[in-house]
Amino acid sequence: MPSPVQETNSNVNLQKKPNKFFKFLNSKNVVPYIFVFPFVISFLVLTLYPAIHGIIMSFQSILPGQVNFIAFQNYERVFNPTFYKALLNTSTYVILTVLILTIVPMLLAILLDSKFVKFKTLFRASIFIPALTSTIVGGMIFRLMFSETDSSVANQIVNLLGFESVDWRYHGWSAMLLMVILASWRWIGVNVLYFLAQLQSISDELYEAADIDGASAFQKMRYITIPQLKPIIVFVSTITIINGFRMFEESFVFWETSSPGNIGLTVVGYIYQQGIGQNDMGFGSAIGVVLMLIIFVISIIYLIATGTFKRGEE
Repeated sequence: MPSPVQETNSNVNLQKKPNKFFKFLNSKNVVPYIFVFPFVISFLVLTLYPAIHGIIMSFQSILPGQVNFIAFQNYERVFNPTFYKALLNTSTYVILTVLILTIVPMLLAILLDSKFVKFKTLFRASIFIPALTSTIVGGMIFRLMFSETDSSVANQIVNLLGFESVDWRYHGWSAMLLMVILASWRWIGVNVLYFLAQLQSISDELYEAADIDGASAFQKMRYITIPQLKPIIVFVSTITIINGFRMFEESFVFWETSSPGNIGLTVVGYIYQQGIGQNDMGFGSAIGVVLMLIIFVISIIYLIATGTFKRGEE
């Protein structure tokens, strides 16, 4: 029979084992890897692997039960009039959304951060609600509002202004307007919160010094507020560029798989049309790789032009 002293020592040894294990998990060298591990796994499984597999597919002809390597034949087919039309539509959409989703949220954030606006919390919550709404659900509502009938909300307003009703989904300018309005309605509130967060970090001493110097409200916004908001302006405009080139739902909700004269066709919509609709996965993958390169090049050029990399080196 073990003595009481031996039992005590054995209990102490049993307690030390889990303590060493938890001490190992709580060590400064291990904890960062534990927190990063889920992201690394999700990145490898959901991002890196699909990207590599998509690049491989772009060099293949993929038919049910038959996969053949065809080198650059898919890429030779990419640059056609339909692709150029989709790229033009997407580029126009990107330019318009970058202007709207950067300038309008910035001005709204400055207004909501001022002392003249009451019920700030209510306004902040209300402008964020569209971001919680599905694009498909919001798009269906917009599709009813901008329908071709005289009884639609948009045409009633147009008629009140003395103009004839508009077939909103069948003209190039109005088709682009629909996609831009839907995207702006959904994402303005999110970008406003980005700008509001940055506005909170601006020191009041800068504005107090400007008041002493007799600066006007416009001068304070031009020389203090906007320069201090530059990092967020670059961030918001960059993610808007990326999301703009990746846009699909705004087009799909109005025209589904095809639009008259491809007025609503985007590059991602072209990928869906060819890869899923026409069952040409290799060609669709090639378009996707080209789009990825376009986004990468434009993003790098924009970040260099705005001096983002220089600030990082400093």
